[in-house]
Amino acid sequence: MSRTETIHALENNYFDLIIIGGGITGAGIALDAVLRGLKVGLVEQSDFASGTSSKSTKLIHGGLRYLKQFEFGLVREVGKERAILHKLATHLVRPEKMLLPLTKDGNYGKIIASVGLMVYDVLADVEKADQRRMLTPEETLDLEPLLTADKIEGGGIYSEYQTDDFRLVIELLKAAEKEGATILNYASCTGFLKKGGKIAGLTVMDEIESKEFSIYSDYVINAAGPWSDLVRKFQEEVSGKKLHLTKGVHLVVPFEKMPIKQSIYFDVPDGRMMFAIPRNNVTYIGTTDTTYKQNLKDIKTNLDDVHYLIDAVNHYFPNLTLKPEDVVSSWVGVRPLIEEEGKSASEISRKDEIFISDQGLITIAGGKLTGYRKMAKRAMETLLEIRADKTGKSIPKCKTKKYKLPGNSFKSQKEVETYKEELSQKYPDIAVREIAYMVDLYGNQSEEILKATTSGTSLMESEISFCIEKEWVQHLSDFYIQRNGRLFFDIEGVRSSLEAVASTMQQKLGWTDSQRQQEVVDLNEKIKDATIFT
Repeated sequence: MSRTETIHALENNYFDLIIIGGGITGAGIALDAVLRGLKVGLVEQSDFASGTSSKSTKLIHGGLRYLKQFEFGLVREVGKERAILHKLATHLVRPEKMLLPLTKDGNYGKIIASVGLMVYDVLADVEKADQRRMLTPEETLDLEPLLTADKIEGGGIYSEYQTDDFRLVIELLKAAEKEGATILNYASCTGFLKKGGKIAGLTVMDEIESKEFSIYSDYVINAAGPWSDLVRKFQEEVSGKKLHLTKGVHLVVPFEKMPIKQSIYFDVPDGRMMFAIPRNNVTYIGTTDTTYKQNLKDIKTNLDDVHYLIDAVNHYFPNLTLKPEDVVSSWVGVRPLIEEEGKSASEISRKDEIFISDQGLITIAGGKLTGYRKMAKRAMETLLEIRADKTGKSIPKCKTKKYKLPGNSFKSQKEVETYKEELSQKYPDIAVREIAYMVDLYGNQSEEILKATTSGTSLMESEISFCIEKEWVQHLSDFYIQRNGRLFFDIEGVRSSLEAVASTMQQKLGWTDSQRQQEVVDLNEKIKDATIFT
């Protein structure tokens, strides 16, 4: 369906549910709702996953840190969800061993770490082969020579999963659209329609054509993440519980500047913990956790953020001596936590909560990437209980637990690796690393992209065509950030391909020369934001 057809469908149909927000929560709700038989529409003010949902640590993790806060229920829930997500998106949710070094005066002593990781395995329902293994100081140093011997008292290896958060959102939305949902990006909610004092839809601004239109529905769910309170203000003054926004920054450095042998979860001087994760030719580190009260339209990594992260790494790995100029890229997201009086940003619970206004707006906020499916289920069951009270209709069951996402025809990571090998043999002219990159992002959809290269089209051109035709791409930043993450992990590749990609997108999307030039200017501004800090 074209963008024009999508807008026509949103304007000319009556929906059971309209969702505001195209991040992980909104996408999860859309799939849950449409699989339960509801007629669903979703609008997103910018690109899908362009907010917090593309700015996480990119881990589907079991929440080891929450054990220290005695949030056992949260650990159990996200741990079980992690195992489910690995089955739903096997190519996107990839096994990752995490090293937890144990140091003098660190967050975890030997006994606490051993018991904690054991409890973590039980609560998170970790398979036996992936359960924790405790290490001697010598074994820990063998695994990670960058650690300094005088600090290390031992270590633990435990199981996590790495992901591309933005791809998870896109595949959820594609699945929802396939099942009948009507989905539109660059469409901002500008207000609510009301009937009898209750919300009966919303007014929307098409940010591409600068035209406003209306959508009518029985119910509206506000899943706008950090923008949720701003959406709530369209219909009433926000009172009671509000959002507490916290800023999370990640830095990317060349792998040779931090050549760690596996992912590491380590102590930092202020008592927090930090991740360092190797990925292809880079290592990324994060994250910060500071209260954020500034403009949501201008979220940037600043020099204080950079110094905090680099100083923490240098303190733990004194032989590295990282400098701000070593940073090749960065990303920053804002977490929509629920305000808890007297608690610091790091102490606030990551649990989600649901608010229902007097006018009927259902808002869901808080939560974690790993728990998106359960958040969606809670939001839907809240809505369906309200509907049942009004209409007497029964509550259909949630069907997302076994619904495999697009691109996933795999039963195990071994099958993913076998598929990569098969494609490498079938397309010998394409570099093995490029095929691996494709499969990690697109799964078995990769072959559709690779096939197009046999007609003389470059791999990049084929990928662009796929993302425009199948994944709602409207701008250069959509492609380079929310579809493949190149701006984070291959920024030199972005710089070198930018003009060619802009020309291809101009042809595909019908841009004028001035539009193409503006797209290049806008993306260069995003490159600047990711690489220059003040």
